[in-house]
Amino acid sequence: MDNTTTAIETIGCDLGDKRTELYVLRSDGGYARQTVRTSMEALKAWFARPRAHVVLEVGAHSRWVSDLLVRLGHQVTIANPRRVKAISAADTKTDRRDSELLARLGRADPKLLAPITHRPLQAQADLAVAKARDLLVATRTKLINHVRGTLKSFAVRLPSCSSATFARKTQSLLPVQLKPALDPIYESLLRIDEQIREHDRMIDRIAKRYPDVEVLCQPDSVGTLSALVYLLTLEDKNRFTTSRMAGAFIGLRPRKRQSGDDDPQLRITKSGDPFLRRLLVNCANRILGPFGADCDLRRWGLDIAKRGGKNARKRAKVAVARKLAVLMHRLWVTGEIYQPLGYRDSQRAAA
Repeated sequence: MDNTTTAIETIGCDLGDKRTELYVLRSDGGYARQTVRTSMEALKAWFARPRAHVVLEVGAHSRWVSDLLVRLGHQVTIANPRRVKAISAADTKTDRRDSELLARLGRADPKLLAPITHRPLQAQADLAVAKARDLLVATRTKLINHVRGTLKSFAVRLPSCSSATFARKTQSLLPVQLKPALDPIYESLLRIDEQIREHDRMIDRIAKRYPDVEVLCQPDSVGTLSALVYLLTLEDKNRFTTSRMAGAFIGLRPRKRQSGDDDPQLRITKSGDPFLRRLLVNCANRILGPFGADCDLRRWGLDIAKRGGKNARKRAKVAVARKLAVLMHRLWVTGEIYQPLGYRDSQRAAA
């Protein structure tokens, strides 16, 4: 334990959208409670005090609050609530109780909080572009499903087409009586299509600032978007001692609950970033699909799918996504040229 944290106040800080609960654990063991507004001015005024160890949970406000506290000279620990079951799985969970738990755990040993570090501000802004595009795509899908569902009740079945071409190809097929209801939706779809194309251009421009994106794009079905989100989410290629840890970091590793001879097959942990995990599963789905190029990953995944069972295909996709995450990290660290077939053999030969 860092002895400097016991010589100063430890402040548990539960950040709410409007109010923040504070629990001050003094160096002599005494404590105090306080509630302040969650605003730059209120927090800046309250924390204009001698240096303290401030513990807060990661969340929507944790980035700017932690930056403010560091500028004011405080030591800051950002807790990962998913890894601290005393907070996330408590039977009685209140803001006051959480602030106290944060302070006491921070005083005992900050490592108990599984502390995280926020990514740089520019990287966060670049990642926001990719997430905004993802939201636009999801919105377009919902609008298209609404149009198709509405038309089915009027005995109109629209032809199959891609989401990107749906509005242009089907608007002329609308019944006259539905035009007042659906024409505004088609206008929105056309605007969303334009915005998605603009975000694609932005992502291409952003990717050029990160040369390693090209290295990560080597495996089949990994595009610029997936490679960029992978790089910005993991941030540091040297954060893992082995590339196998990348799959676990993203939440693609199966849970483990072995006891004696009992070792059940459990679902994946889903402990990492859900956006990146979904992108990698989509990449795996294409690798295993009819348009996937022949490669070691595809052959390995198809072998898993052949083992049978109603969930065999799903397990194969997740397994390929996990192996793809490991492979991308390996390529990132080494800068090797990826060989779709015999990649493992080429690694052994080089060794």
